[in-house]
Amino acid sequence: MFTMASRGAQLSRELVVDAARELVARDGLEGLSLRRVGAKLGVSAPALYAYVDNKSDLLRGIAEVEFESLLEQCTAVESLSPIERIRAQVTAYVEHALAHPSLFQVMFLFRPGVVPQPAVDELPAATKVFTLGSVAIEEAMRTGALRPQDPFAVALALWAAAHGTATVLLADLNLGADLDRLVLDTVIDNLLRGLAAPTI
Repeated sequence: MFTMASRGAQLSRELVVDAARELVARDGLEGLSLRRVGAKLGVSAPALYAYVDNKSDLLRGIAEVEFESLLEQCTAVESLSPIERIRAQVTAYVEHALAHPSLFQVMFLFRPGVVPQPAVDELPAATKVFTLGSVAIEEAMRTGALRPQDPFAVALALWAAAHGTATVLLADLNLGADLDRLVLDTVIDNLLRGLAAPTI
């Protein structure tokens, strides 16, 4: 059992979020409660309120960790050409979802701040991921690899395609890794072909 004593660490927000993340990864979103996190850390649930405001704040902390991980993967491909960067970023998004389905569910309790929406709980790390994808799209248009159009609309379309692909592949269809990859590649190939600038 994961406890403060076994970890040999002082209680902190990072430790509390890490314990919650492990619970969600193992038992799903419905398995998360402050009581269970406290038990995992060897403290009472009220002791956690020094580090998180409530369960929603705890979920926000988990989402931040997951989006930061995805951000690292998307940043790691910045040396690629814009088209290959788009391909790699969409692939990273879907693969992250497949590797961490319950944590992926937590990520989308929050939203990137792509347009002002007072009622939406924006997550800055999610905004950074969306912005990285938008930059690659704008560069692809500027270099002529994609035809000129509204880059924001294209970014939303690619996000919708990536999210939809991830959702379908997480639907317990038991397709197998090879077919999962074929579906993902087919979606990306056809999207990029449709968005490509016409050749003369």
